[in-house]
Amino acid sequence: MSPEDALAIAAAGFTAGGVNTIVGSGSLVTFPTLLALGYAPVTANCSNTVGLVFGGVSGVLGYRRELAGQRRRALTLASGTACGALLGGTLLLVLPPGVFKAVVPALILLACALMAVKRTPGTHADRERTAWGTVASFSTGIYGGYFGAAQGIILMSLLRFCFPDDLQRLNALKNVLAATANGVAAVLFIFVAPVKWGPAALIAVGSIVGAQVAARYGRRIPSEVLRWIVVIGGTIVAVILIVT
Repeated sequence: MSPEDALAIAAAGFTAGGVNTIVGSGSLVTFPTLLALGYAPVTANCSNTVGLVFGGVSGVLGYRRELAGQRRRALTLASGTACGALLGGTLLLVLPPGVFKAVVPALILLACALMAVKRTPGTHADRERTAWGTVASFSTGIYGGYFGAAQGIILMSLLRFCFPDDLQRLNALKNVLAATANGVAAVLFIFVAPVKWGPAALIAVGSIVGAQVAARYGRRIPSEVLRWIVVIGGTIVAVILIVT
């Protein structure tokens, strides 16, 4: 790995750590970076997942104040996420690599479509829909274990229908669930998947720092700017993957 490649991966990890902490979809930065540097899709995905675990934990710590009073909710939903992520990670490993390559553009375009839709707060009942929240966390966990790009966006859109709470508190909960999905999948990949430790370590270091910066200053960044950067960048990557 050249110094230029290492710098590019670390910078991608920094960006992904920050994007994941505030919004989600940081893998739309790191995963294409690894692909561009010549790593096979499944290897890139596994290495990316392992590296971003550390950024996810960093983001959770950065949002710990917003997690106050959500211990029971977080534990309940995280159990669903963990089961889903184990299934999703297993699917990634047992399906032929060609299937994964064919699915990636569709997953990225789906993530971009979700980013492009401007969500507005709806009317919620006072009661929490914990059962539906657990189903949502399990389903998103499958996606997170299999690929994971924009799982944070998917989680946020679903959590808002299940819990009548402040958006920043739901974002903190989203960080816990996304970190759980990455963590479970990463443990599986470490033992049975082709993880490249150099890129994973660079993504880990970059994402830790990026998550802390985002947790401290990220709320000052206009959400519309960040949202459209991800939409445009992700769409370009999807188109490149389709035509190559």
